[in-house]
Amino acid sequence: MDIGMESWSNVRTDLALEARESVGESESGLHGVAVEERYDEESDVHITRVVIETKNGARALGKPMGTYITLEAPAMTEPEEDYHQEISGILAEEIRSILPNPDKEQSILVVGLGNREVTADSLGPNVVDNLFVNRHIVMEYGKVAYNRTKMHLVSSLVPGVMAKTGMESAEIIKGVIGETKPDQVIVIDALAARSTKRLNRTIQITNTGIHPGSGVGNHRNAITEETLHIPVLALGVPTVVDAATIVGDAMGERPATLKELNNMYVTSKDVDYQVTQEGTDFYSLSSDGEVIAIAYKDIVNAEDGMDELPFAVKHGALAAYSNEKTGAFEADGTEYELDDAGNIIENGQVVGYISRFVVQSK
Repeated sequence: MDIGMESWSNVRTDLALEARESVGESESGLHGVAVEERYDEESDVHITRVVIETKNGARALGKPMGTYITLEAPAMTEPEEDYHQEISGILAEEIRSILPNPDKEQSILVVGLGNREVTADSLGPNVVDNLFVNRHIVMEYGKVAYNRTKMHLVSSLVPGVMAKTGMESAEIIKGVIGETKPDQVIVIDALAARSTKRLNRTIQITNTGIHPGSGVGNHRNAITEETLHIPVLALGVPTVVDAATIVGDAMGERPATLKELNNMYVTSKDVDYQVTQEGTDFYSLSSDGEVIAIAYKDIVNAEDGMDELPFAVKHGALAAYSNEKTGAFEADGTEYELDDAGNIIENGQVVGYISRFVVQSK
């Protein structure tokens, strides 16, 4: 079966790299599109920079004019903290290379797009949850609060989805910009890919902004420099892929007869579980936003004569202990206290303790 590239190009993708690949080898010299590739052998990261310089190039790739940087890291899905730190360093370098005036002190609004209740669409909210936000502290106490003479002001926003808010994300962002006056916006969103090999293994950075939902055909108001009137940088990771892609990968060809699959999107089963580092050597496993397991070198024991402590209390105590934070913490609506010795106290009474070893009676 001789299948042309045209039918495959109907499969949506948010990645400029894949759009460039779809034009075929015969158009490798596409006018108005510059491609630069490099490989970091030490970290096993392939970096591709696609620059769309003309309207003709934009029309050919179906992407706005601008710069698109793609990091492909096959081992990014592995729970290896040192490797993730290495990837983070490379990502930071690439972000600085595309940010306007990166050395100038600026106020930056980070927006996490997506629905935190849908795992494959929760990238933006989860990134914001782990962000170091400092604008409110600097505005109140100055940079001396961080013992710094120069630093960016970082604020964040999770606008949610229109089905719950009744508002476009772009409308909410414009309102916040009008009040807080940031110098630029960084938008983070889950993307759609055309290749299963790029799911959760690829990061795209672009200075063209973003069109929320466009990867799955759910078009919303654009979040770009033209609409917000300040520079917009967009970061994304592909978490879904078109069903036609999976069929094509399995058959080793690109079936034009399966166009009805082009509107069906699939995500990896691994994305249904999330491993989060909550402290030094302390990890939690979540499913659908609920913590279902924890892992740490120490354990929580009930005090002699006391009932077994609820899972939420063990989770809260170990999270505080692994971050060297003693004092009050809350679990299941009840206030507890963790002292320096690792004792868990409720209403002045020790109800449990953290220990490395367990001694059991005969």
